[in-house]
Amino acid sequence: MYDKILMVDDDRELLKMLSRYFTWKEYTVITAENGIEALEKINTNPDIILLDVNMPGMDGIEVCRRIRDTVSCPIIFLTAKVEEQDRVMGLLSGGDDYILKPFSLKELDARIIAHLKREERLRRKTEQRFYGDLVIDYACKQVQIKGQSVELTKLEYEIIEFLSMNPEIVFEKERIYEKINGYDAEGDSRVVTELIRRIRKKIKVYTEQEYIETVWGMGYKWTK
Repeated sequence: MYDKILMVDDDRELLKMLSRYFTWKEYTVITAENGIEALEKINTNPDIILLDVNMPGMDGIEVCRRIRDTVSCPIIFLTAKVEEQDRVMGLLSGGDDYILKPFSLKELDARIIAHLKREERLRRKTEQRFYGDLVIDYACKQVQIKGQSVELTKLEYEIIEFLSMNPEIVFEKERIYEKINGYDAEGDSRVVTELIRRIRKKIKVYTEQEYIETVWGMGYKWTK
């Protein structure tokens, strides 16, 4: 397989165990023991990142915020926290998934495989779609309006991609959350509501055209 994983955790024993397991599974493994070291190793261009939330100094949420604008690969948070607000903060910072400690290696492996397969499917898309002044390039994962690139986080782009590839179909917030977060996700309408608010704000900089319509009591749809 030889996909590259960057693992970031201040627990050295956990890092050693994960490194042995995923090396055996034929991944290329890179490790970092804190947030600063993680930032230094981002230039290794990992295919996926496992990121501990609770680290001294710079925590995982801050690491994710700092790298997300330049790193598009999936980020899975490893955390002992279970509070809803922690999950919301992590996802809004640019994370793609959560797995709670202690976790099964088989479950973590399955989530990694699911995210990597999803990334591969997205890379294979070459189609562009045009909606008036708005252009979506599915291969490059870019949105342009009147020739200007719209700066979007990974989750913001994935909401646009999912809805635009299914125009005029109404999706509940929970369904949107499940689609953009992949394997075994549980719906969280607060995250979707906030992401769509941000998308609309960014689009409004360039045009007054509304592309994501709220269908009250039901969810959202992409308008042609």
